[in-house]
Amino acid sequence: MAGRDQSALLLIAAVLVLFASSTATAQQQQNCSSAKFSAGRSFQRCTSLPVLGASLYWTYHAANGTADVAFRAPSDPSGWVAWGINTQSAGSMAGSSVFIASHSQDGNGAVSVLSTYLESTGNPSLTNNTLRVAVPAGPAAELFNTEYSGGAYTFYATVALPGNRTLQNTVWQAGPLSGGGIATHPTAPPNLQSTQKLDFLSGSRITGAGAPKSRGLLSRRSLRGFQG
Repeated sequence: MAGRDQSALLLIAAVLVLFASSTATAQQQQNCSSAKFSAGRSFQRCTSLPVLGASLYWTYHAANGTADVAFRAPSDPSGWVAWGINTQSAGSMAGSSVFIASHSQDGNGAVSVLSTYLESTGNPSLTNNTLRVAVPAGPAAELFNTEYSGGAYTFYATVALPGNRTLQNTVWQAGPLSGGGIATHPTAPPNLQSTQKLDFLSGSRITGAGAPKSRGLLSRRSLRGFQG
């Protein structure tokens, strides 16, 4: 009898865990789906990312394997935020093609995006327009439009999913600006957990795989040359 009671309790506990998980997922979807965007933009899917207060919104186009993406993350004007796709490995910033949004440090208040490939985490070059994911051009493509409002950056881009695969290794990050350049992000746990596998078709995700590899995303680099 005791064994049956224990089995019943374990079954109930498992059901409660599944219910809590599904409820949390639904709440996250509801929270991000209420977001508003400029110029009448809208997206079919969204996910509240598990760390750094960030959210990702996208519309996947199966016909050509592209995704229209919006990334939103909180930051003060003296900081930067980033999102990208790692074409090399899961759970690492090295090997990622990323979009980094920030304010200009020349006093004009402009906001723009650097699109760059991170060949390493220790001392990346941060050379603009070196993405290793294709960025389609055309009337419907989002070409790195960037906004800052309500204490958050939002940027828009259209990307061709590498290998025409819907499951991708994604990364995101946030850090400070210093002396006119992008400074290294903190090494607090949230910054080291900012990776996940995301399926752009189903919306399913796997978070945290290999997250400690994200340590030391960026060293300070000049912002000149990519600020609009």
